[in-house]
Amino acid sequence: MVDALTTPLLDTVQLPSDLRALAPTQLRQLADELRQETIAAVGVTGGHLGSGLGVVELTVAIHYVFDTPNDKLVWDVGHQCYPHKILTGRRDRIRTLRMGGGLSGFTKRSESEYDPFGAAHSSTSISASLGFAIANKIAGKPGKGIAVIGDGAMSAGMAYEAMNNAAQAGNRLVVILNDNDMSIAPPVGGLSAYLSRIVSSREFLGFRDLARKLAKHLPRPIAAGMRKTDEFARGIAMGGTLFEELGFYYVGPIDGHNLDQLIPVLENVRDAEEGPILVHVVTKKGKGYGPAEAAADKYHGVQKFDVITGTQAKAPPGPPQYQNVFGAQLSKEAESDPTICAITAAMPSGTGLDAFSKAHPDRFFDVGIAEQHAVTFAAGLAAQGMRPFCAIYSTFLQRAYDQVVHDVCIQNLPVRFAIDRAGLVGADGATHAGSFDVTYLATLPNMVVMAPADEAELVHMTHTAVLHDSGPIAIRYPRGNGTGVELPAEAQQLEIGKGRIVRQGHKVAILSLGTRLAESLKAAEALEARGLSTTVADLRFAKPLDEDLIRKLLTTHEVAVTIEEAAVGGLGAHVLTFASDDGLIDAGLKLRTLRLPDIFQDQDKPELQYAQAGLDADAIVETVLKALRHNSGAVAEGARA
Repeated sequence: MVDALTTPLLDTVQLPSDLRALAPTQLRQLADELRQETIAAVGVTGGHLGSGLGVVELTVAIHYVFDTPNDKLVWDVGHQCYPHKILTGRRDRIRTLRMGGGLSGFTKRSESEYDPFGAAHSSTSISASLGFAIANKIAGKPGKGIAVIGDGAMSAGMAYEAMNNAAQAGNRLVVILNDNDMSIAPPVGGLSAYLSRIVSSREFLGFRDLARKLAKHLPRPIAAGMRKTDEFARGIAMGGTLFEELGFYYVGPIDGHNLDQLIPVLENVRDAEEGPILVHVVTKKGKGYGPAEAAADKYHGVQKFDVITGTQAKAPPGPPQYQNVFGAQLSKEAESDPTICAITAAMPSGTGLDAFSKAHPDRFFDVGIAEQHAVTFAAGLAAQGMRPFCAIYSTFLQRAYDQVVHDVCIQNLPVRFAIDRAGLVGADGATHAGSFDVTYLATLPNMVVMAPADEAELVHMTHTAVLHDSGPIAIRYPRGNGTGVELPAEAQQLEIGKGRIVRQGHKVAILSLGTRLAESLKAAEALEARGLSTTVADLRFAKPLDEDLIRKLLTTHEVAVTIEEAAVGGLGAHVLTFASDDGLIDAGLKLRTLRLPDIFQDQDKPELQYAQAGLDADAIVETVLKALRHNSGAVAEGARA
């Protein structure tokens, strides 16, 4: 642990205004102390480490040179913002990162005026910064928009859409490309190779920058000639740049860990008349911490760890993670089916497809942070007779909704969606919660939506998806470990739209979708103890509904409760609609729906999040008792006795 006595300079900096009072010669020490404080804090809390360590000097330089918060600094994704939070009045809370009631692991507008734009998904920073810049321009106010975007985030089309529209901002827009040759997974595609060519083709701040400095001190005609020479040198060195073709004045590459370079370059950028400007900064993920620099993922996301050794706290051994169960089963299926292929958007390990990529490299495609492309690419593969699995987190699939509708569902193409991180996700909070996929998918014609109750069911559903060639199909499953059930030796093909009874009763029916089944069974035990005989059904499918099973349950029980790890408009809404259309509630059935509340829930431990959401066994029991008290007070009193 690093204590306050080892950070004497950092102790004097509460806000960027304090930082700007320091001498340039003090900034190296400040950066070193800031790096150590970041390491110490994440050692306590866990979280994103390598990305923040890579931008320590850049963070110091930006806040030193620019007038934040009047100049609006937008961190793309925001996972690299821990040093920024320490310098902007939040050091005293930095060891509450990602905890209930603590600091968010990303930028968040409600947390600080130094977070002008919240982010946790990639590639939004340039669009947002352009908005700040143009708004100030229209209002005649000073203030720039500064976007810090990583090379991995530049694989998303949205970044280029923003750059293509940026010229009107002029010198009010500054884009800093943080090129660390590393996103979460190794970067892919043409841009990565292009940036590598730029960096390898010239020294940091070479001939062009010398020409610019000389030109400032020469008479105008000579200076104009030097500018032409500058353009000629650029053409020789790299044939111009893509960024300049998009209307940016390109500066770089710059060593992102050399403050003696960063400070004067950013000062020149700040004062430049031309613009918009893109500054190409080369950094090293995990910089300054040996274990992080040596790790394959540069310590992108870590558990609590020992700062001295770098050893991360390991969770006790337990059931396999859902993502790995899916990845292993898909790899197994692909051994005998050459039409199976897998697509992910920059998340090969997070989606469990790293094993598939090794076993079947010619049928694995990491398309980078490009969910829209991933879905339409999968649609094209399906249209040509392949069996594509598009494995994307629920929260990221939101970015490709039009493609799901237009390119997949309308054409009824058999794209298989493996939707990871469904439901609440703990420390990553609202931005990464998979709250809406049941709602936004189950409303679509032709779509099949499944949710396994445990890891064994996920094996069966993966196999079922392989064999489902009549249209699109989706499996949603949560983050983390399974329940510990034995995995089946042979996967079974499930009948589409058919659920199962896992516990039989006669008074109360609990209709569960997904991994709330364990809490449903717990609630059934508690209700039985109160004399309320309870049936528990695992519906398996949000679409199509098992209408026969639901009809039977609603007509033979006094109270029915649906429960799902999804927002309003999902399973409960579909069951209510079916019950209404079929007249199943006309005879006085007490039908209740439990789902995520209509709020964006902040980070906390998952079990606490679900308790707060009213989706645990206690909430189910209370819902049943309230339904009985409301309509049958005597029954409720008898049940409580």
